[in-house]
Amino acid sequence: MQNSLFSDFDEITAKQWKQKIQYELNGQDYNEVLISRTAEDINIKPFYHSYDNVDSIAIHHQGWKIAEKIYVKNESASNSSIRTALESGSECLYLIVASQDISLEAVFDQIPLQGLQLEFQCEFLSADFIDKITSFFADKQTKLHFHIDSIGQLARDGNWYQNQEKDFEQLSQIQNKIQGNKYVESSISIDAGLYQNAGANMVQQLAYTLAHANEYLNYFEGSTPNYCIRNSVSGHYFFEIAKLRAFRVLWANLIGAHQSASKLFIHSTPSKRNKTLYDYNVNMLRTTTEYMSAILGGSDSISFLPYDAIYHKDNEFSKRIARNQLLILRHESYFDTVRNPADGAYYIEDVCREMCDKAFKLFKQIEKSGGFITQLMGHQIQKKIRENAAKEATKFEEKQIVLVGTNSFENPQDQMSENLELYPFVKTNPRKTLIEPIIERRLSEQNEKQRLKTQDT
Repeated sequence: MQNSLFSDFDEITAKQWKQKIQYELNGQDYNEVLISRTAEDINIKPFYHSYDNVDSIAIHHQGWKIAEKIYVKNESASNSSIRTALESGSECLYLIVASQDISLEAVFDQIPLQGLQLEFQCEFLSADFIDKITSFFADKQTKLHFHIDSIGQLARDGNWYQNQEKDFEQLSQIQNKIQGNKYVESSISIDAGLYQNAGANMVQQLAYTLAHANEYLNYFEGSTPNYCIRNSVSGHYFFEIAKLRAFRVLWANLIGAHQSASKLFIHSTPSKRNKTLYDYNVNMLRTTTEYMSAILGGSDSISFLPYDAIYHKDNEFSKRIARNQLLILRHESYFDTVRNPADGAYYIEDVCREMCDKAFKLFKQIEKSGGFITQLMGHQIQKKIRENAAKEATKFEEKQIVLVGTNSFENPQDQMSENLELYPFVKTNPRKTLIEPIIERRLSEQNEKQRLKTQDT
């Protein structure tokens, strides 16, 4: 059938739409009334048209997996947690390893490993331990991802694992050991979530992540390790979808400039920055939209964040709820049925394109100023993140940023002091560091401290 439903209607241009809107405004200024500006200096227009996007942004994606984070310190407890996770619907495991003395045989005893996807993040840097892992899984056809990020360690902690030279020597040894291993799917990681949770806006997150990755690409020039971005997703639904798509567009440009064939894997998890201590059940609503953004934006794996993670120790109830949020999105909402559903969404593609342009401009400024490590050592990155975080804090205080139950619709009967199993605020540990670390901080911390002091006593 040649004629479509729309062939009976005249095509309307963007100019005609705008003229109609201006007529309806009765003399009010279109730009002042209907266009808003974001922290990223991006204009949000009242409508988007196909002519705004001549070429659609092509994002190729193969699907996503539900990942469960497990802290590996006690072998027996870790083995039990792994069994529960796999039996309950988790499809891959994100293992945070506390010590290189961990027995892999004990941790994975009686665990079906063939075809399983494992992501390892170690709290130390050791080429020998990576070799130990790859040797253990050599004949098991297990897909491995290593979240190894010495630059992220410097940014987060203020110190290298040892020093820059020795850390990068270890990275080289690791790449030599895993070279040619077809089951190692990524080995260098970029901790983009640190910048988000510390208060960077999305353009900053993209630019800092790109510059962070570029340091590794420069060091490994001529070789092709695959990379992983560890991303945190906020509640800005459409912008987060656009941000994830922008990661891939910028990555393609970056490796093209390096003439590299390195692939990109994206692991996403909900942000902690907008999570609250009071009215904590709202955190479930927040994480639900964040999972949706992570899926629609094209994440490869998504780890869940329990609603009570900021103040409760690990417990099976809250983990089950969080895991089930992703399971429902997969099996009942069919979020795994359509590949790249954001393709052709004019608004998302327009925002994505603007993010890419602005992030690439900031990236070039960082490179002209000596690169990401130089900017970190000079505390320029930390300063810019602090400045944006301060702007967000002001908007939160003025209720331009609303967190329901915390700075709006507060329940004065909500008492939390007796429920705290974990300290929910930034911990201070005075010590000597090479640089000022980038500090993750939730938006509502000062508000909550005051409420704990005045209401819960």
